Amino acid sequence: MAASKTLLFLGFVAICLLTGGLATEIEVRNLDPDIHLTTPQLVAKYGYPIEEHEVTTADGYILTLHRIPYGKKSPASENRPPVLLQHGLLCSSADWVVMGPEHGFGYLLADAGYDVWLGNARGNVYSKKHRDDITQGEYWDFSWHEMGIYDLPAVIDHILETTKQEKLFYAGHSMGTTMFYVMASERPEYNDKIRAMFSMAPVAHMNHMQNIFVKLIANFTDGLGVLLNLLGVNEFMPKTELLESLGQLLCRDTAITQDICSNILFLIAGFDSDQLNKTALPVILGHTPAGAATKEFLHYGQTTHSKKFRKYDYGLLGNMKRYGSIHPPEYKLNKITAPVALHYGVNDLLADEQDTDTLSHELPNTIGKFRVAHDKFNHLDFLWAIDAKPLLYDIIIRFMGRY
Repeated sequence: MAASKTLLFLGFVAICLLTGGLATEIEVRNLDPDIHLTTPQLVAKYGYPIEEHEVTTADGYILTLHRIPYGKKSPASENRPPVLLQHGLLCSSADWVVMGPEHGFGYLLADAGYDVWLGNARGNVYSKKHRDDITQGEYWDFSWHEMGIYDLPAVIDHILETTKQEKLFYAGHSMGTTMFYVMASERPEYNDKIRAMFSMAPVAHMNHMQNIFVKLIANFTDGLGVLLNLLGVNEFMPKTELLESLGQLLCRDTAITQDICSNILFLIAGFDSDQLNKTALPVILGHTPAGAATKEFLHYGQTTHSKKFRKYDYGLLGNMKRYGSIHPPEYKLNKITAPVALHYGVNDLLADEQDTDTLSHELPNTIGKFRVAHDKFNHLDFLWAIDAKPLLYDIIIRFMGRY
């Protein structure tokens, strides 16, 4: 979630001030080279095939897809089932490969016989181009609603056309699940193009979310939106060399501040020291955050405040103009007919078990609601847990085999 990443960034700045300033020139030279590698470079580093594809949405955004067409442990084939992996807020395609071949979901799927496509939502570091010459304000005027009604349909159509398949598997984390619920409810014809959808840390309803910082910020969403618009702050936490350097210098194994880094993550997502590979923190933070629109953050804030999963709230007059009603309409989740599996953690401070239960009763074709078998599994463990493979990924791959 955007607010969580903000806290992480502020935590790094505070640590930096307490420890006497930013990196010296000598220290910067010693950064782990993996933090500067792109997703394709990371994949190629481990000997996997990698492709880049560009997709233009109906409203002109140019998205980059990364594709691992086959793995090292399975032969190349034209009939490999395609699977689309969609990242969460402020993240990128790197989520699925940054932990390496033994732990990264992208590699595991490729080795299991799947044609793996890694999505990049509009506005992140890989998808910042637009077909038209528009202003920055116009470019950043989107939330995850537009990603659902424009980005995902364009990406799915491109994948199916390229692979000559009629359907694909979809797996999303956090906002990657929100985008799917928007698409499948607002453009229900796309349900027929999904073999099965796997929601990791599903985010639709946010009535019982336990993250106190996000709750606090949600109470000021309206005023915050006005202020940010006045200040012209359209992009939220873009990828920068400063944050990469802070992550390396403050969170590496030799840093006395490493425990502070991990505790900030636990405060955001839920405490789970057993599953956090602290050595990987600098590389993870070299790829996250990857940029997002401020409006995405505000839309989640509205969801938390209103306790309704609905479209963006433009205020009374704006809503009347756009929707013909005082309040924004709610997404009709009963239109989602694709098979959906909900995977949740009981220690997830951002995707609460009770909200997942509510969602499961609204979806008409659920495969089931599945608790990750680890009592401390948190929001970020879905991506970076040491045991994500046996606890989650292997289970999802087995489910895929049934569809």
